[in-house]
Amino acid sequence: MAVSKIGFAFIAIAIFVILASSNQVLAADCDADVPDLIIQCTQYVAKAGPKAPPSSECCHVVKRVDIPCICSHVTSAIELIISMDKVVYVAGQCGRPVAHGFKCGSYTVPAPAPA
Repeated sequence: MAVSKIGFAFIAIAIFVILASSNQVLAADCDADVPDLIIQCTQYVAKAGPKAPPSSECCHVVKRVDIPCICSHVTSAIELIISMDKVVYVAGQCGRPVAHGFKCGSYTVPAPAPA
């Protein structure tokens, strides 16, 4: 089931408020990307619903962001709203695979399952 428009808006606003009110200040090189990530990609990384291939608009943003910078500002509050597994999935689908062992917030990207 897709995230409703109201649910999507709530998630986007919640992430923005959490980032904006965080004691951490985003580095100048990635703070401008946060609103675009929220607008274009929230529906693909929200905890609710199945994994879904991201839109071309979401991928356009993902391809230009500084992933380590963004990840360094992911808080436990943000992790309550978004699925870090989906974040890694979306990055990979957008041609920016995240190496296993990479840490994003408190989430460490696991090694791929054996074939």
